[in-house]
Amino acid sequence: MSKNNYHKVVNTHNRKLQIIAKSLLVGISAGLVTVLYRICLTYAGEFSLKMYSFAGRNPLLIAPLFLVLAFLGWLVGQLVTKYPLISGSGIPQVKGQLMGYFKNPWLSTLLAKFAGGIISLFAGLSVGREGPSIQLGAATAHGVGNKIASTRTEKKILIASGASAGLSAAFNAPLAGVMFALEEIYKYFSPIVLLATIVSAVAADLVSSFFFGLTPIFHFDLDNTFTLDNYWIILVLGVVVGTAGAFYNFVIIKSLKLYKRIAEYNTNLKFILPFLAAGVFGLFFPIVLGGGDHIIEELGPASSLQWLFLVLVVKFIFSMVSFGSGAPGGIFFPLLVMGSLLGGIVGNVAISGAGVDPQLFFNFVALAMAGFFTAIVRAPITGIILLIEMTGSFSHLLPLTVVSITAYVTADLLKSTPIYESLLELQLEAKQAEASERDSYKMITFESIVHFGAAIEGKKVRDLEMPFGTLIIAIRREGIDITPHGDTEIRAEDYLVVLTNVKDEPRVREMMAELTES
Repeated sequence: MSKNNYHKVVNTHNRKLQIIAKSLLVGISAGLVTVLYRICLTYAGEFSLKMYSFAGRNPLLIAPLFLVLAFLGWLVGQLVTKYPLISGSGIPQVKGQLMGYFKNPWLSTLLAKFAGGIISLFAGLSVGREGPSIQLGAATAHGVGNKIASTRTEKKILIASGASAGLSAAFNAPLAGVMFALEEIYKYFSPIVLLATIVSAVAADLVSSFFFGLTPIFHFDLDNTFTLDNYWIILVLGVVVGTAGAFYNFVIIKSLKLYKRIAEYNTNLKFILPFLAAGVFGLFFPIVLGGGDHIIEELGPASSLQWLFLVLVVKFIFSMVSFGSGAPGGIFFPLLVMGSLLGGIVGNVAISGAGVDPQLFFNFVALAMAGFFTAIVRAPITGIILLIEMTGSFSHLLPLTVVSITAYVTADLLKSTPIYESLLELQLEAKQAEASERDSYKMITFESIVHFGAAIEGKKVRDLEMPFGTLIIAIRREGIDITPHGDTEIRAEDYLVVLTNVKDEPRVREMMAELTES
């Protein structure tokens, strides 16, 4: 590696102005793509409800309707078969790409995901827009990064920024977009990644706000707050949604495996089934169609316990049928809706049985959303910030934190694996990382942070058994770059800059994670 190339690779964190400019361009680009996706989904969802309503009033149209749905299911199946990275939410694929497991043809992924997501929502499948928005943002950033990124490492930073921008524009939640990139995708704090994702997320949010305004996604009455003597109810709510979140993760993995067996018998049937199910629900119980925006609109203190429970059960079953098939679509919004229904159930019981103020009903709804999200995704900070931004209320930070941590601990005690980790494992089982001999000559760097108590702490560089062709080329300590030699001692909080070839990147990342994490 030449001296100039060495400094370009190691000093990515020092090119802050360049990163800001490039992330700004990524944010605007990803924001525009996500906004277009949101607009198309809005029209598709509205047309879908009208279509089912019209067919319900005209029985002669029911048979042709199901033929159209079967064709749409077949069409989505063809898209997913040809472009397998567009299946599901897309978030595990983005994580896998950044970790070096997947090669992503960005343009075909963007176009196929866009089309597949619209078809799925048009049919009424119980999937959301946020996962696809994150993947669309990452794909857009990949295309932009191909033109403007100086190194492969910088390109990956821009891809993470695009993912952050996608979530930001999907929910008008820039801070949640940033935290999701750090907490779920990168899994560690990096100043340069933080800077890039903030710039990109804010830029995407400005683009989204220009089209959709500044009004929060949810219009809840959250003027009242829980008194301290009622916090025991919040703990109970946390346990309930934590248990429900663990059950959700268990069932969704089972549904994916069941669909895998169906695909072995008939690949097309795997995708046709959820589309036909959407037709049945569209005719007889249309409230569960799509992400679930209309369910939120129906919630209120007057909602009966029986209605809340019925909608929750049917929405849960339909979500498993929809997402388990691998049709393009996310789980964020449907799981938030199911969380709101759980909160409504607990709130209903607390109001009628424990004498809680009925005006706190929507507090239960909002808290349960954050707790259910945390139990499933295992990203509590993202869940808290997301609900704050989506409701526009900053006065419930403490109860949101209490319910999220309680749900987190409950799901952890139940040995529930975070959903996106499970989904990534299934993706890797289905499709081994693509690598070619030429990748042995392409080099890439990544950072690995040494935790307190890590196996590598206190060791010297020469004592590390690194794979052939892999080097620690720099140690970033207290803002200063150190060029390591054999006697350099590794300390906690060091940022290790690791150089390896593209082919071995996934394996080396896993090895460094074992060495550096406590």
